[in-house]
Amino acid sequence: MAAGAGPRGIGAQPGALKRKLQSPHGNPPEKRQRKPSLNTFRKGATEADRRGKGNPPQKPVPKKQLTDNRNESQKSRPFIKTSSLFKNNPDIPEIHRKAVQQVQENVFTTDSFSQLDLHPHLISTINTVLNISSMTSVQKQTIPVLLQGRDALVRSQTGSGKTLAYGIPLVQSLQGMESKIQRSDGPYALILVPTRELALQSFDTMQKLLKPFTWIVPGVLMGGEKRKSEKARLRKGINILISTPGRLVDHIKSTECIHFHHTQWLIIDEADRILDLGFEKDVAVILNTLNAHRETRQNVLLSATLTEGVTRLADISLNDPVSISIADEIQKVLKPASQKDREASSSSNCTEQENFAVPEKLKQYFVMVPSKLRLVTLAAFILGKCKFEKHHKMIIFFSSCEQVEFYYDLLVKVLAGGPELEQPGHSSPSSVSLRFLRLHGDMEQEERTEVFQEFLKSKTGVLLCTCFRDEDGEGVNQPDER
Repeated sequence: MAAGAGPRGIGAQPGALKRKLQSPHGNPPEKRQRKPSLNTFRKGATEADRRGKGNPPQKPVPKKQLTDNRNESQKSRPFIKTSSLFKNNPDIPEIHRKAVQQVQENVFTTDSFSQLDLHPHLISTINTVLNISSMTSVQKQTIPVLLQGRDALVRSQTGSGKTLAYGIPLVQSLQGMESKIQRSDGPYALILVPTRELALQSFDTMQKLLKPFTWIVPGVLMGGEKRKSEKARLRKGINILISTPGRLVDHIKSTECIHFHHTQWLIIDEADRILDLGFEKDVAVILNTLNAHRETRQNVLLSATLTEGVTRLADISLNDPVSISIADEIQKVLKPASQKDREASSSSNCTEQENFAVPEKLKQYFVMVPSKLRLVTLAAFILGKCKFEKHHKMIIFFSSCEQVEFYYDLLVKVLAGGPELEQPGHSSPSSVSLRFLRLHGDMEQEERTEVFQEFLKSKTGVLLCTCFRDEDGEGVNQPDER
């Protein structure tokens, strides 16, 4: 009984299960969803990979997996980064510029200094110490006028020899005085210059001219020097005083030993630069002080350009001056008579065409570029002019001391050094030509003087500098002003 029950029970079990799975309406039952096993995942992943080779996968790939795949692909190929430096730049606007005619001055003449009525020792010093044999155009016209004792308004290009144009007649006049000059007499001549660097240049020139006449003592006053040592020099006596306007006004107000009882010469060099730097009030204070001590003197005003400010300064400082303008005379010679008639008949409201003269070897460049291209444009220009061409000196002006320091550090590391010099085939002379120097108002005066002299004496170099007023009330000079 028990044995028979067993087989029937076992045999009846499939039927019972079948009946349970059937629905009461006779429809086939839904298949039960099984839980996928680990092997199923592996199999599915393998099939998905196979399908992925031909068709894109249906399910999105996780972000982490995409990142890993991207990193692996970047490691397998070289790194290439496309810069947007030269893309999406704004259009360069058109700048309205005045009609300017550039005039080339004939700097040198065939006349020698021996043709002038000068002291023989002075002529010998010019020929041997300064190594100059012939006069420039501005010297040829200015020296005879100043030797006559006349006031003069001299307009000539920068670098044409204006320092000697007034320095030679000044020394000739002082050494020939009936009563020999004493150091304790104080200043017989006052020379105003806009910047410290030009003050040093003028002082050096005057020292060379005065070598045969040791009893005439030159001196310089400028910002950056110790006032105590300058006061000591003033107490001992300075006969030719070269100074920047700001420092001289400072001594006029605070130094008791300074006086102008014997001052017979007032020379204002680079008058346009003095006014551009905002020294007009200081010059007015100096003129009032000189007039209070001595009204009669010989006045000379020198400038590269003739602006309204220079004309106004000439009106208050010069007495019946002789006007000397080399550029205007050359333009009159070159301009035909018919053109003069047309200009004379033109209406008064028309803007007069300006003209200017620059040294023949001085090249000036002007390029309008977007802000983000300034650095790469400047670097390419420096390389093109100084590294691949020999004997080039370049001056680059910036608007602030911080910009000078930034570009100096960057250009020294990128252009003046780097791994390219260590590679074979790169010679050192090409790197030596790329010497960078900096000059601005935040530097100590001793360092400024050293940099300035180094740039003057070198045949190659790039000077990064500012051309605005510094904290002491004097400007940082363009080194080509001499």
